[in-house]
Amino acid sequence: MNINVDAIEQQLKLGDLTLFDDAFSRHRPRLWQIIHFRLSDQVRARVDADDVLQDVYLDAEKRLNHFVEGDFPSLFLWLRLVTGQTLSRVHRRHLATESRSTLRESSPNDGNLFGNTSLCLSQRFIAHMTSPSQAAVKAELIVEVRSALESMNEIDREVLALRHFEELTNQEVAIELDIKPKAASIRYMRALERLRGVLEVIR
Repeated sequence: MNINVDAIEQQLKLGDLTLFDDAFSRHRPRLWQIIHFRLSDQVRARVDADDVLQDVYLDAEKRLNHFVEGDFPSLFLWLRLVTGQTLSRVHRRHLATESRSTLRESSPNDGNLFGNTSLCLSQRFIAHMTSPSQAAVKAELIVEVRSALESMNEIDREVLALRHFEELTNQEVAIELDIKPKAASIRYMRALERLRGVLEVIR
């Protein structure tokens, strides 16, 4: 039987928890994309996005009553919250023996479950611009791109991350950042233009 996502969420809210596997499977590609973007390079060498996604599934399954009893805009946005909490734990576990500065840069802190957005953005953008053999160049570029990104407005930077790398819809971005959809759209276009300028300079 083919049930759409909205119907599955309604049934979950009514207590039919047997539909969770199906619901999670439908959101799996988007959750994987979030993990792939937010996973730090230090941790990526030890654990991959698929492993973290499995942890997210187990965490969400154990706490499904939070979604059922809570007031969340959608199942996906609740799963994104669980993903952030799981990523925070994964970063802490794998970076526990690293230096404080590395942990501070790579692990979510100060109440931000998704960590340092400018660092994530710089790592992902540079990954597309350099090959593994260009490690030294890559490190220098990350510093330059990260510096440029941190000069951007914080909300613009978050909009860019959510739209471009996490692939959230404009409406979902507006909900997550508590701004109007029109404002989210304007900020996204502005951030893209700013980023193009940054990339042109470093090239």
